[in-house]
Amino acid sequence: MATETRTYATGKRKTAIARVWLKAGSGNIVVNGRPCDEYFERETSRMVLRQALELIEQQDQFDVWATCVGGGKSAQAEAMRHGISRALCLLDPEKRSAIKRAGFLTRDARKKERKKYGQPGARKRFQYSKR
Repeated sequence: MATETRTYATGKRKTAIARVWLKAGSGNIVVNGRPCDEYFERETSRMVLRQALELIEQQDQFDVWATCVGGGKSAQAEAMRHGISRALCLLDPEKRSAIKRAGFLTRDARKKERKKYGQPGARKRFQYSKR
């Protein structure tokens, strides 16, 4: 049995976590056991997760296998982009500067702000009446 080399990386966005494995192949992307086009209905989500591979012009040279949990489909797609970018940097450190410049290695830290006591939401206040 031939040993195949796979590269593993984790990507995160909001509460979504994507565990991504990259190996040399023909460009197949499988998410949670389903093809990428079947799992992500929106074209923008499919475009987002392919951005890192298209940036370094190697979209047909790697097979991607991923498991995504948490968050919504858009956050999962962005988490996958983050994970794919990290895995590509592990495979070829020379491509790191281009991927970093595009902003794909930066973990997007924006999350939902918690609700505060004495208010109906995170920022909204109860109505104030002078008289």
